Amino acid sequence: MAFKKPDKLFLKQRVMLKVCYALIPIVLASIYLFGLRSLTLLAVVVIFGVASEAVFVLKEGKPVTSAVFVTCFIFSLSLPPLVPFWMAVIGIVAGVAVGKMAFGGFGQNTFNPAMVGRCFIYITFPTQMTNEWVEPLRGGAGGFGRWFSGADALTQATPLTLFREGSPVSIESLFFGNTSGSLGETSVLLILLGGAYLFYTGAASYRLAGSCVLGGIVLSGVLHGLGAPSIPSPLMTLISGSFLFGSVFVVTEPVSGPKTKAGQWIYGFIIGGLTVVLRGFSNFSEGIMFSVLLMNAFVPVMDRAVRELGRKKAAK
Repeated sequence: MAFKKPDKLFLKQRVMLKVCYALIPIVLASIYLFGLRSLTLLAVVVIFGVASEAVFVLKEGKPVTSAVFVTCFIFSLSLPPLVPFWMAVIGIVAGVAVGKMAFGGFGQNTFNPAMVGRCFIYITFPTQMTNEWVEPLRGGAGGFGRWFSGADALTQATPLTLFREGSPVSIESLFFGNTSGSLGETSVLLILLGGAYLFYTGAASYRLAGSCVLGGIVLSGVLHGLGAPSIPSPLMTLISGSFLFGSVFVVTEPVSGPKTKAGQWIYGFIIGGLTVVLRGFSNFSEGIMFSVLLMNAFVPVMDRAVRELGRKKAAK
């Protein structure tokens, strides 16, 4: 295989780098809560994710994009703390190679690459992705001085699991992140701060995130109000599990999402509502990954319909 020497090894994309900056506090929190293993996991994922893109682009004399770092960060932070390294490698290679490069690379992927990789290992290795959790470390230096919580902290209880079992869930723990869950989804405070930075700098669309949150609030409010036992209150829907992390960092992925303003509102709203349905009535305690991938497939049709409707209105 002949490789062409690119003018630049890496293509600096400021918007994508801003997303990485917004995720850094969440990465640090994952280390504090779950140990240095989470940082090592991120490093391994970045190495194999960048290498996977490099295999495709360097042979054409093109640089590796900054977007692959965003994919690696989001993919890593969506994983359980104890996921095996080899499993994470399989996931990120699948996400970059199949979810992105198979469609032609940056700007041409139909599906969110991070969610493609996560979905692949979620379906292939369901036990490791759904049943192996740890309680977070608390106090002092937390996980900055430890590899991970230890075998004595193993648990199968996440906030959504506790809700389904009828056990109480502390809103304070969910807000600050002192609860079990995936590496980047536990701290509502840091997710909100990261989102505020993205929206303030224009690195992410508030319409996509806001419509997803609105969809979740509306449908969970209706179903919870009607007495559906498996549907938590709108507040618990938003702050538990990966709903908020997905709304801010996954749904707002610009390439696989709609380009029209009306399309963005529709797209996000359906994802939010569909996530509530999947959480409450399927075997999957988390639904935003499937919701995003499903709606990715309808983005071209959605944008085309919005544009056609706009042209018809203008013609009249």
